[in-house]
Amino acid sequence: IFLIVMVIPGDPARLALGSKASEETVERYREEMHLNEPVYTRYYYWIDGIAHGDWGTSIYTKRPVLQDVKEFAPVTLELMLYSAIMTVGFGLLLGVLSARYKNKWPDLTIRLASYIGIAMPAFVVAIFLLLIFGYWWQILPTVGSRLGAGIQLRSITGMVTIDALLTGNIKAFFSGLGCLLPPAFALALGSFMQEAKITRSSMIDFENKDFIALITSQGVPKRKIKGKYLLKPSAIPSVSIMGLDIASLFGNAFLVEQIFNWPGLSRYGLTAMLQKDLNAICAVVLFTALFFVVCNILVDLVIYILDPRVRHAR
Repeated sequence: IFLIVMVIPGDPARLALGSKASEETVERYREEMHLNEPVYTRYYYWIDGIAHGDWGTSIYTKRPVLQDVKEFAPVTLELMLYSAIMTVGFGLLLGVLSARYKNKWPDLTIRLASYIGIAMPAFVVAIFLLLIFGYWWQILPTVGSRLGAGIQLRSITGMVTIDALLTGNIKAFFSGLGCLLPPAFALALGSFMQEAKITRSSMIDFENKDFIALITSQGVPKRKIKGKYLLKPSAIPSVSIMGLDIASLFGNAFLVEQIFNWPGLSRYGLTAMLQKDLNAICAVVLFTALFFVVCNILVDLVIYILDPRVRHAR
């Protein structure tokens, strides 16, 4: 990423100071930011700064990048949280319903909807939601707002709904939740539709396994079989894909946050790219990579819990 940013056209010093800055001022800025040094020297300074907790200064906000990350990251993480809840909840629910009513109208409807949801990019869904809820029906605040007008909330974690629960402000919680729903749904739609297809296929495949035939022959009710013995192993392939989908939500959020004017880290990163803000771009990429690693570790832990073959393997 560091090398790619180096070859992007544009002078970072001129972009940072503006077109009206004098050449002397621009040259002084280049010296301060080591922009006249070779690429490997600049990379050394950047790595050394990261190791000592100095992520550099953003030419876009004129503040330390680490301070920007601390401010904007909780906003995007809250959006990821509700998108992940939708992905897991709706994905499993629709998959189970589709498998239960196989080849009937609920199954056909869910399968058709899944094809549309998977094929439609998140930013297209975001535009439709913006038109429907923001301009036609005007039900929910959709652009740049995290709380309704006149609602006050003390910030603790930077996540509106979490802070509202911690402070017991139920009105602020539902107001923040209403603002979160459109962008969170836009991000989650393709993911939970894909999970629904995978869950359906897994459940139909496991219905023909020997252990299900054995449980059925012992007179166990079908409802209990589907809910207890069939769903758990069928969820393992879905959980594996869910981890990748949830981790990918961060990348999909770049355009969605821009469309909804959501003040999160992804929107901050997109603006940094347009401004050729090297320190900010690298910080956003590092945070995204960390988020991806954490999601994959959590998926491994969930599969360890669900699959006894993994727990008892030597």
